[in-house]
Amino acid sequence: MDNNTIVNVSQSVAILIDGNNIEMSLHSEYRNKSVMLNFDALIPRLLDNRGLNRLVYFREGKNISSKLAERLHSKYHGTVVPCHKSADIPLTIKATQLAKKVDTIIILSGDSDYIELVRHLKGEGVRLELAALKSTTAQILIDEVDYFTPIIKEDCFLHKDFNRSRK
Repeated sequence: MDNNTIVNVSQSVAILIDGNNIEMSLHSEYRNKSVMLNFDALIPRLLDNRGLNRLVYFREGKNISSKLAERLHSKYHGTVVPCHKSADIPLTIKATQLAKKVDTIIILSGDSDYIELVRHLKGEGVRLELAALKSTTAQILIDEVDYFTPIIKEDCFLHKDFNRSRK
């Protein structure tokens, strides 16, 4: 067999982001509330030449950046969903709705509350991947998913206008 054989992977992927969990993890890990996720670095790495079907960013609270929403929409046709309390239930509902429409669901969160969702979706035949900071991710979740991608320093940036925009 030729080592240069090219395999075309045709998978449809949904990326579901627990914004509060990822933001708190980044702020804790780097001890700086101005550290943000660099979607332009992370999303292509997660997709790895697979097709993006959906990108949904769930965020608790009323202070959702309109710049973030616009950027996710213009770059990835993504959606920002404000949540009444935590993202757990809305993200779980969306994942269940998308399960029959995609091959793979990538959850950005280290929260062990998603363990039953992961088990359920895997039982439905969906490939489950997780992306989060290793230091703040429940090991039980890492063990249960099909693939874990650690979010690393190169996936982040320091938001210069962060403090000014919060006043």
